Amino acid sequence: MYHILIVDDEKIERRGIQFLLKQIDVELDIEEAANGRDALERLKQKRFDIMLTDVKMPFMDGLQLIEEAVKVDSEMKTVIFSGYGEFEYARKALSFRVVDYMLKPVEPEAFEKLIKKIISQMESRQRTKKITEKGLSYVKEHALYGLLNGKSIEDVKKESGELVDIQEFEEIKCLLLLEFMGDFFNKAGVEFKDEILQVAGEDSLYLNLNPQQSVLLLKYDDVSDVKNMAQSVINYIKETYQEDCFIAIVNDIAESVDLEKAYNEAEMLMEGRFYQPERKIYVSENTDMTGEEAEHTNDDTLMKQMKQDIRMKDIAGLREHFGRLCDKYRNKTDFSQIYIKFVFSNLLKDIYSSMPKIDETQLNEEITQLYSVTDFKTIMDTVNNNIDRLEKSFGSSPSVLHREIETVKQYIYEHYSEELSVDALAQSVYMAPSYLSHVFKKETGQNISKFIKTYRMEKAREMLENTHNKIVNISYAVGYPNVSYFCQSFREYFGISPQKYRSQGEVNEEDISLDQGSEITK
Repeated sequence: MYHILIVDDEKIERRGIQFLLKQIDVELDIEEAANGRDALERLKQKRFDIMLTDVKMPFMDGLQLIEEAVKVDSEMKTVIFSGYGEFEYARKALSFRVVDYMLKPVEPEAFEKLIKKIISQMESRQRTKKITEKGLSYVKEHALYGLLNGKSIEDVKKESGELVDIQEFEEIKCLLLLEFMGDFFNKAGVEFKDEILQVAGEDSLYLNLNPQQSVLLLKYDDVSDVKNMAQSVINYIKETYQEDCFIAIVNDIAESVDLEKAYNEAEMLMEGRFYQPERKIYVSENTDMTGEEAEHTNDDTLMKQMKQDIRMKDIAGLREHFGRLCDKYRNKTDFSQIYIKFVFSNLLKDIYSSMPKIDETQLNEEITQLYSVTDFKTIMDTVNNNIDRLEKSFGSSPSVLHREIETVKQYIYEHYSEELSVDALAQSVYMAPSYLSHVFKKETGQNISKFIKTYRMEKAREMLENTHNKIVNISYAVGYPNVSYFCQSFREYFGISPQKYRSQGEVNEEDISLDQGSEITK
């Protein structure tokens, strides 16, 4: 619907123009003003698309009105009416961005033609505006994708130039990682972004990462408010898509350079899915729990992770998780010494149980000594010495961990055109999904979902360079049954659309794709 304001001091003239407007087959909202002063007040209170105004009026003439109206809304289209004696007077109005003028009395056919021309111009401008905004949105998403994956703020500024307001990234205070069990975003499609921003708030930033993950970035970090919003997102997804969504929350992001760190921390939090599958929201430092419950949960999680490390002969992982356990209790005075010794003695038992020959006598002696020590460092040294012994007992043969990760990578290489969920890959090597994600990242430097996306994107690039396959066929060939989602993912990754890449033969960081709709059939 278009909003039109008719301004004329003669009522019969206003009604005549309104009658002509109603004969045009366009939905219009029409209002009237008897003089320039009244019209200006209306313009300040409401936005109009078109203003049709007489020249000579009391209180404020048409030219004065137009001059003031431009200050209120520079995009509004204005048409003036004048008699033959006012022709030169009216032509001056062209300097005030008047789109056209008509001589009185108004000729109906010419009037209809003029209004339709103006509406056509507005529709064309609106389409161009939307396309430009869409293109700028892709540039911003590509820049954000780079920051989350370790690209420096200087490189992002260089690539995006003045097209992206980096200051908007500096205002981010909180990151929410959304994760799903399968290829959710291949099914939900590109429309999901608009839907979720309606729930999270238009002021939020959203970026899809891969078919299983996306992030919401907020400009506030109040734990209670963020948790309530996260729960609203989970509820919306469950009600709309009948899918379970897990969310990891990281607060207190100081600046945009910390986005990669926050994303990595969120992934670490998401490992809690294995140990607490009934939970849907995971918050940094378990700030959603208090007191003894939080401490007990932390200990249980770390102990289970270390059991997995021992089973997988992952000494590096064992040392990392043991370091976290030590950091928790080092320099703490509010924990019972007996409880701390109990926790570390249980770990000692797990280490001994994985030795080729279990010396129960030596184990009992070490536990007895552990309970008798008076300083925390001795406890740490005792366990560290046994981790060293465990490492030697494993020998120089490839770890179970390394073999399993290679198996997963090979499966991805051979089945990248199919749906590849972390859960399915974990089942193939008899590991927990969250633990597989953790060790895969440690072994390869990136999480599984990102590894899969990277491999698929590189395969898509090869096909664009070396084949004449249609983009829709390439999309299916690299595991994206949703072609629009494939095009979006390609833009986020390379900063350019598949069709533009094929025509240029290389990635041009300054390119903004404007032909989203046409490219999928080429």
